[in-house]
Amino acid sequence: MHDPDCLFCKIIAGQIPSSKVYEDEDMLVFKDIHPAAPVHLLMVPKLHIASMAQVGAEQAPLLGRMLAKAPQLALDNGCNPYPQGGFRLMVNTGEEGGQEVHHLHIHLLGGPRPWKKG
Repeated sequence: MHDPDCLFCKIIAGQIPSSKVYEDEDMLVFKDIHPAAPVHLLMVPKLHIASMAQVGAEQAPLLGRMLAKAPQLALDNGCNPYPQGGFRLMVNTGEEGGQEVHHLHIHLLGGPRPWKKG
């Protein structure tokens, strides 16, 4: 499923450029254009899902693969290894949850602290 008006769907389709760091059949991962930490990636499923509020059991395998990929993405993109290093995963849901783009995405943040936000 694709939403022709969705910013992230346009990025996935290659209509808008991004700083891609990883891609497979299920997800695209790229650098956030307004990073809140030294490492700030957006992990975006290629399937258009508006938010976590719309996730059902059928998306569990997809989200599981995305979460399982996060540690390697963090290391490959400059996060220091656990336990002294590490990273944060965050999913904003809805306007009150801080979601700005209504296409489910996971923020991967890391690097030396303090960060600009959070």
